Amino acid sequence: MSYLKTIEEMKKGKFAPVYYFHGSERYMIEALKQSLISNGMDQDEQDTNLSIYDLEETAIQEVVQDAETFPFLGERKIIFASNADFLRAKPAKTEVEHLPEVLVDYLENPAPYSILVIVAPYEKVDERKKIVKRLKKTAKTVACEPLKEWNMQEVLATIAKEHRVSISEEVMTYFINEIGTNLMIIHSEMEKLALYVGEGNTIRIEDAELLLSSQENSSALKLMDAIMINDLAKAINITKDLEKMNEDPIALIALVASQYRTLLHVKLLKQKGYTQQQIVSQLKIHPYVAKISMTRQAKFQTKELKEAIALLTETDAQIKTGAMEKSLAFELLLYKLIQKRQSVS
Repeated sequence: MSYLKTIEEMKKGKFAPVYYFHGSERYMIEALKQSLISNGMDQDEQDTNLSIYDLEETAIQEVVQDAETFPFLGERKIIFASNADFLRAKPAKTEVEHLPEVLVDYLENPAPYSILVIVAPYEKVDERKKIVKRLKKTAKTVACEPLKEWNMQEVLATIAKEHRVSISEEVMTYFINEIGTNLMIIHSEMEKLALYVGEGNTIRIEDAELLLSSQENSSALKLMDAIMINDLAKAINITKDLEKMNEDPIALIALVASQYRTLLHVKLLKQKGYTQQQIVSQLKIHPYVAKISMTRQAKFQTKELKEAIALLTETDAQIKTGAMEKSLAFELLLYKLIQKRQSVS
C-alpha cells in the first residue's frame, strides 16, 4: 500500500496488527510513525503502552514478547522495531542474536491488542529470506522509497488537499522543477504556500514563483536552461541572485559540471540503445532527471559536452589556485559555454 493511503487509513482509525515499512526515505517512515502514534493512541497512554526498540540493540524475540503482553490500562499497545538489519542479505555483526522464526510464528497469529511495526530503513533487503516473504504476505507493507516521477503529481495534489488548497498542473510542474522529490521539503514548501494563499484558495503560478525556495539542483537546472538558449544576461542574473543567497561559485561549478556529465553519460548510453529506464538503473539517477536529460542531450553534440566539462574543470582549478577571482571566473565561464552553444547552433 502507498504511503499516502496508509496515512489516510490511520486518520480514519483503521489499523493493521502488523506493519512493515521498508526503504531509504526516512521522512516517510517518520511521518507514518507519527501518524500511527497520534491517531492510534491517546497522549496519556504513550508512557505505558508505546514501545520503541532499536533492533541493533534488542533481539526481535524480545520485541515479540512485548507485543504479546497485554496493554496496561489501555485499549492497545504500539510497538516500533527499527533497523531490522536481519532482513538484509549480509546483516552487520553484533552481539544481538535474532531469532526471526519467532517473528514468523507471531505473524501467523498476531495479538489483537497490539500494533507491531517492523522498520527496515534500507534500499534493499533479502527478498529470498522466509521472514521477508512472510512479512510482505501478512503485514501491511509500505515501500518508503524516494518519490518517482509518475507519482509526484498525486503526492502534491494530496498534500495540497491536506492543507485545504488547490494546485493546478502548471504549478505542480513548476513545483517539481524547483523543489525536486525530497518529501520533507515538499511538505514544508506546500505548508508555506497554503498559509500564504489561505484555506479554500488556489495556489497560482505567481505565488509559487514568489515563495518557493530554490534548491541547489534547481539552480543548476536554471543555469543550464539559460546556457541552452544562449541567454548570457539571464545566466549572469541567476548567478547574481545565487551569490546574494551565499552560493559559492565553486559549488555552482560543481553543480553545472554534474549536469554536463549527466548529459554526456545519457547521450552515450542512448547512442548504445539504452532505454530511459535502463539509463536510470545504470547511472543511479532519479527518473525525472533522466527524463529531462534525455530531452536536453539531443541539443548537444558529444564533442561540445566533453569540451564544456574540460572548461569547467579548468575554471575550477583557476579559482582554487587563486589565478582568477571567483565571480569573474564564473561569469567568464558562462560566456565561454554560451559562446560554444552559439557556434554549434
